[in-house]
Amino acid sequence: WLSALRFDNLALRSLPVDASEAGGPRAVPGACFCRVRPSPLQNPRLVAMSLPALALLGLEAPVADREAAEAEAALYFSGNRLLAGSEPAAHCYCGHQFGSFAGQLGDGAAMYLGEVLGPRGERWEIQLKGAGLTPFSRQADGRKVLRSSIREFLCSEAMFHLGIPTTRAGTCVTSDSKVVRDIFYDGNPKNERCTVVLRIASTFIRFGSFEIFKPPDEYTGRKGPSVNRNDIRIQMLDYVISTFYPEIQEAYSDNSVQRNAAFFREITKRTARLVAEWQCVGFCHGVLNTDNMSIVGLTIDYGPFGFMDRYDPEHICNGSDNTGRYAYNKQPEICKWNLGKLAEALVPELPLEISELILEEEYDAEFEKHYLQKMRKKLGLIQLELEEDSKLVAELLETTHLTGGDFTNIFYLLSSFSVHSDPSKLEDFLEKVTSQCASLEELKVAFKPQMDPRQLSMMLMLAQSNPQLFALIGTKDNINKELERIEQFSKLQQLTADDLLSRNKRHWKEWLEKYRVRLQKEMESVSDADAWNADRVRVMNSNNPKYILRNYIAQNAIEAAENGDFSEVRNVLKLLENPFQEAESFGEVKEDAEEEGATATAAACARETSSRLPYCSKPPLWASELCVT
Repeated sequence: WLSALRFDNLALRSLPVDASEAGGPRAVPGACFCRVRPSPLQNPRLVAMSLPALALLGLEAPVADREAAEAEAALYFSGNRLLAGSEPAAHCYCGHQFGSFAGQLGDGAAMYLGEVLGPRGERWEIQLKGAGLTPFSRQADGRKVLRSSIREFLCSEAMFHLGIPTTRAGTCVTSDSKVVRDIFYDGNPKNERCTVVLRIASTFIRFGSFEIFKPPDEYTGRKGPSVNRNDIRIQMLDYVISTFYPEIQEAYSDNSVQRNAAFFREITKRTARLVAEWQCVGFCHGVLNTDNMSIVGLTIDYGPFGFMDRYDPEHICNGSDNTGRYAYNKQPEICKWNLGKLAEALVPELPLEISELILEEEYDAEFEKHYLQKMRKKLGLIQLELEEDSKLVAELLETTHLTGGDFTNIFYLLSSFSVHSDPSKLEDFLEKVTSQCASLEELKVAFKPQMDPRQLSMMLMLAQSNPQLFALIGTKDNINKELERIEQFSKLQQLTADDLLSRNKRHWKEWLEKYRVRLQKEMESVSDADAWNADRVRVMNSNNPKYILRNYIAQNAIEAAENGDFSEVRNVLKLLENPFQEAESFGEVKEDAEEEGATATAAACARETSSRLPYCSKPPLWASELCVT
């Protein structure tokens, strides 16, 4: 089945490859790649495969013997056997992590296998993530485990089907090999299965790839492994622009500074559009370091990501992000900051005064334009572009925040809102929309104080008496958030469920009246109101997903897989391939699990999973306890 793959490994021919064969963690100067070998796994087996992603490589669904094809995929995409034409290598890059330069990082668990030519001649880099040690593994073991691999596999495909630029995932292969992981860094390690994801993209080169030339950082003292190698920087720019931005290469072939400026302008705009798309589906990346930013504007490196459930602009999806640097509402400014670091990394081939001007001219304007265009589609504003629209969007988000509304489900509901003023229809709609708002119980969990009162009191005294020491162990933002939680929690104790419902209805009624007025302006600008309304609903339903990869959905799939049943991962994958459409019934899900020939335990697990909430439900209360680090 896999013999159809045709390799042409342009990156290794175009960029310097380290000549050393030395194993173990080490600095890799003067090179963009070094040769590696995947480490074999015991008894590899396929968890799931994405046929749409594999089709990019020219692989069609196995018709005759699916079982044999799955075994073949498990053998080659675990790294246990190498495909003819593949040349495993690890990529060298650096990065600013949580704002500080970390020096050499590189592919510590991922391995470039090569570049496959697709059916239409397009070129796809394929990678194994979790295939073993490389010179960049540092103190780690080069392995990934089942839970993190399932999350990356499912989210890569979910993002693609939502229409958001992303790397893809072709297969997820697990094994009987085990590694020890302390999931929450709390001294409770456990054995977990080594798992490998096949990742696919035009390239995995990132902003941090250009930071390998960085001289010693003034704050951390760390430096890149290839300081003063401007010759390699020129090679990288030539390769990246000619391969992934050929129209720019063609337009500016005789002027490298203009060419590099046009490239920087384009990656600035792509990045702005990408983060606008994230904001519009409530996606939080979680680790927006410069080494996790794609040089072609893709979502890359799925770790502690999360789709927001209850709308909170300050939502932090990464349990390790103590300062909230990568919170939902900070993502646009952080991506701009990262572009600033890319600009520094391109000097002297692109002078900073040129790149900084481009960044100021282009980024915010492109983000705001794309964000508002997308939000207009989500609200069904398809005829007119009015200045007041940004205020309407801001007020919608404020209302959603005030009422603890479910971000995805509130937007999905809006297509059923009637433009015509009918009190009974409005009341019905208010019932629907308030059912997607947080209950009193959910709000009490969300605003439960997190600090011991004595600890808080000590921190407040310290902030007054010794600001320097306080700055080392806490931040004013964290203290203010805790004080806000205490205040909110106290108010919630006085509130009844009926009070909450009437308050929520009042907030929504106010905003819906403004929305109706705006929709009526749309309707008045067309000659055929029925055709306009049908168009409005169609546009809304193709921009507001019914299904996203919520943490609790991923967790159910992970728990089933850890018990030996992969059917839930496969069900969720099918669901996420059609995020805007009504899914099949749950009866069919259960039958599939039994047809897969699951064991009695696994079948019981599948039945339990399938009897849970519908996939489009706002999360159950236990989901608020999920922590992803």
